Amino acid sequence: MEHVHTVRVTYADTDHAGAVYYANYLKWLEIGRTEILRQHNLTYAEFEKQGLVAPVVHVEIDYKESPKYDDEVEIHTTLEAIGTTSITFSYELKKGETLFAVAKTVNVFTKDKKKVSVPEQIRKLL
Repeated sequence: MEHVHTVRVTYADTDHAGAVYYANYLKWLEIGRTEILRQHNLTYAEFEKQGLVAPVVHVEIDYKESPKYDDEVEIHTTLEAIGTTSITFSYELKKGETLFAVAKTVNVFTKDKKKVSVPEQIRKLL
């Protein structure tokens, strides 16, 4: 399952050299996760109402090339795996054939600071 969401690089996203500041990629990964769930009528807000949170516990990013101010970046997000308590997403950030970064995140569901099973609504997505 994949979802594509496009963001435009703002001036505030760039560093002194005109390249996207490396930490801003994390914001784009969050947008990708949020939108792939929203595509299936799921939101983090719904989980929070149930007392659940799903923090990122692991992130990997390989930077390939930097987008520049005003570029449109496609965030290709894939729900890669569902474990007992975690979900793994993979990402490609690109513009056309230009690959800016590949990434992976792992989110663990918790309630009252203890690991819990991934909600059934997410399991049904696969």
